[in-house]
Amino acid sequence: MSTTPSSPRSWLVSAQDSPFGVHNLPYGVFTAADRPGQRRIGVRVGDFVLDAGAAARAAGAPSVLLDADSLNPLMAAGRSAWTQVRADLTAWLTDESYREALTGALLPVGEVELHLPFEVADYVDFYASEHHATNLGRIFRPGSEPLTPNWKHLPIGYHGRAGTVVVSGTPVVRPHGQRKAPSDAAPSFGPSRRLDIEAEVGFVVGAPSQLGRPVTLDDFEQHVFGVCLLNDWSARDIQAWEYVPLGPFLGKSFATSISPWIVPLDALRHARVTPPARDVEPLPYLDDRGREPWGLDLAMEVRLNGHTVSRPPFATMYWTAQQQLTHMTVNGASLRTGDLFASGTVSGPEVDTRGALIELTWNGEEPLKLADGTTRTFLEDGDEVVITATAPGAGGAVVGFGEVAGRVVG
Repeated sequence: MSTTPSSPRSWLVSAQDSPFGVHNLPYGVFTAADRPGQRRIGVRVGDFVLDAGAAARAAGAPSVLLDADSLNPLMAAGRSAWTQVRADLTAWLTDESYREALTGALLPVGEVELHLPFEVADYVDFYASEHHATNLGRIFRPGSEPLTPNWKHLPIGYHGRAGTVVVSGTPVVRPHGQRKAPSDAAPSFGPSRRLDIEAEVGFVVGAPSQLGRPVTLDDFEQHVFGVCLLNDWSARDIQAWEYVPLGPFLGKSFATSISPWIVPLDALRHARVTPPARDVEPLPYLDDRGREPWGLDLAMEVRLNGHTVSRPPFATMYWTAQQQLTHMTVNGASLRTGDLFASGTVSGPEVDTRGALIELTWNGEEPLKLADGTTRTFLEDGDEVVITATAPGAGGAVVGFGEVAGRVVG
């Protein structure tokens, strides 16, 4: 979108030409062997994690925001603080005069343990991919219009469970619940037989809003701190039996995995693209025409047991995060620091760009063939799913998101 020159080069060699260079600088929370019980804010740079609080002290600018044990205080401080901290980090990592002072604050990324980077307040999941919604409509309502009448008028979503949002690498225990196939006379209870994934992108709220005062499209950047990867695990059989008439419940609330690195919005300025053309005019509060676009050109990849099964393109999403945030608050609902809202499953127009197994296997009717000769309809115990993504950065650089991974256990 922009022709701004590339970011200045870092004195840290591994950060040069890295998806985690100074053009990115995502935030996380870690522990390390030197202080195993103390969680610290870290910034991923090259092959290292920068202890942000220690770096600030070493640079002569101690910060209570960077000395916290979660990102919440920094997130709550608002955009002016986010801009200043990012500028300081960039200066420290590019100005040679800081090299000696900061070297002791760099830890190899393989020697730290990453944790949930913020305290999740509320969680909302949307349904913003026209391709995904159309596929599911064709699966469940064959012969009928695949999209519901409201779909192109508003971003459909539901409120999830914040307490079961977990960091990448946390095992996913197969959920139990009621399930009833159409041919069954009565429901039965037991482990889900149709455990699925949803490859999504999450947006993290920093600055809160006032109850009763909606957040407009123009205020999006004042409230959203950053972006992460997300896998909203789904028990399709439990969900199918319970969701009428109130929507997702136990089939969704058992686990939602997020990546440990939160990429700042400012790192994604060169990834912003115009969303797909809309054939239904939105109501004025959702009308983003004439504004800088908030579609994002993210290239995602989904791997199952090491085999790439999908490459969902986020740029195809019909509703943007900007519109989702506005719709989420249009009734006067307030934002809290740590709110997390997700895009919904990211799916493209081709078979190998679908972001959920229910689409990739067409509800289990067309088993997915993996490169090792095995097949899958839905997830088996021991299966591991890893979702990664990159975005274009300044001057041809690549912005890395890391990964969100989870292994199914019985």
